[in-house]
Amino acid sequence: MEDVIVDTPAPLFTAADDGGRLAVTRREWTGLAVLALACLVYSMDLTVLHLAVPQISERLHPTSSQLLWIIDVYGFMVAGLLLTMGTIGDRIGRRRLLMTGAAAFAVVSVIAAFAPSAPILIGCRAILGVAGATLAPSTLSLIFSMFRDPHQRSVAVGVWVGSYSVGGSVGPLAGGIMLEHFWWGSVFLLAVPVMVLLLILAPKVLPEYRDPHAGRLDLISAGLCILGVLLLVFGMKEVAQNGPGPLSVGALVIGAIVGVVFVRRQLTAEEPMLDLRLFRLGSFRTALTINMVAIFVAFGYFLFVGQYFQLVLGMSPLRAGIATIPAGLGFMIGSQLGPRIMKVVRPAYMIGVGMTMAAAGLLLLTRITASGGVELTIAASLLVSFGLAPVFGITTELIVGTAPPEQAGAASGLSETGAEFGGALGISILGSISIALYRGQLSTTLPFGLSDADTNNSRDTLGAALQVAGTLPGKLGSSVAEAAKQAFLMGMHLTSAIAAGAALLLALIAMTRLRHVPPG
Repeated sequence: MEDVIVDTPAPLFTAADDGGRLAVTRREWTGLAVLALACLVYSMDLTVLHLAVPQISERLHPTSSQLLWIIDVYGFMVAGLLLTMGTIGDRIGRRRLLMTGAAAFAVVSVIAAFAPSAPILIGCRAILGVAGATLAPSTLSLIFSMFRDPHQRSVAVGVWVGSYSVGGSVGPLAGGIMLEHFWWGSVFLLAVPVMVLLLILAPKVLPEYRDPHAGRLDLISAGLCILGVLLLVFGMKEVAQNGPGPLSVGALVIGAIVGVVFVRRQLTAEEPMLDLRLFRLGSFRTALTINMVAIFVAFGYFLFVGQYFQLVLGMSPLRAGIATIPAGLGFMIGSQLGPRIMKVVRPAYMIGVGMTMAAAGLLLLTRITASGGVELTIAASLLVSFGLAPVFGITTELIVGTAPPEQAGAASGLSETGAEFGGALGISILGSISIALYRGQLSTTLPFGLSDADTNNSRDTLGAALQVAGTLPGKLGSSVAEAAKQAFLMGMHLTSAIAAGAALLLALIAMTRLRHVPPG
């Protein structure tokens, strides 16, 4: 089956005089820039809000539970809807879905910027998550439809990967600049001009693709998919925040049961929402696993470095944001060099070398101290980001490229859903280990003379411990701060080492399971 191309004012592909190679015009590269901007904003919204939390607490007075939902509900909704949105895009048109999501994103961002209460802000963040879930699968599947030449497609996927990493890095920096001059809601307005630009340019530079033979969307399967993913991601994050308990374990068990029901329905349905025959392909399974665990590895860095800069070294949010710029540059450079190297080097070797570089960077993080380590941390971030960038590009190409063209949206959604699971696993496993080690260490190193309330608060998080230290006199306060920083670093060192071990294991898997995939 082939994709249907409609609403294309000019021929999209032309045959070049180089043996039939399919070339693209300036229009497609302009379209890629528009898609990259959308991905950058989507990624920014995952991180831009963190620096605004103090001002939101002061102005809207949310409860602790409401504050957690303000931060997390965007990621929850994105994770739960990615696969479903990818499938919807295959049916109604990928450009149409992208533009609908962009319009909703712009409108709700304005409402969120002026939200008068915490519940309204939570609702806005949830709707932004729904809109954001349309962006990733639509942009990636459009890239695979627009760029048929393997080398050009690799470059385009590299730009796509780089835009996400740049958005994640620029988010704290842009948020810090806005908060220096405006109110907390201004961080949401960053998305509006980009989405308006997308709505203006998309009909001119992006083609419309859909599967003409796709059946009706199975609403029951879509509901099962959304519910299962939401429960699993929620359970993992709940474990990281509060440890195993009835709520987290119940969510994980019910989510797993729903997932089994979803899989059984796909195997028996005449027109399944997700064609599980894709998993019979060895390269597909291996690439999806590597992509998911690579995100897990990345969280060995991302979970702790921001806290290290601000809480351990005492850097301002703006300075901490500036210190993360090298990581974004590493992703940009790595994602663009990858396609060029892949023309002559097998993907297995590129993934192996990239994951080994990431492991080396993570091991560098085990050497930083509380007295200083900005240069060492920046060097580590460069190794991690430069090593991981081509890995994400290669695995994304293998995941989506092995699917039939008419299922590119579903495969893109599956790729992004796997990445969300990898992130949730990173938060759950690495976050839980770090918290357990932090609390265990402080049970023996906190100074005598603290009240029970101060002791419990200090053992909660590093930020809480530093707040307690600020209320205590002289030497007692400095002792609490020092003990908390050392306990945090112990957790950071151990989790970085675990992530490094996972990276080396992935390098071995790639070298053995993907060695048959040729260069290019």
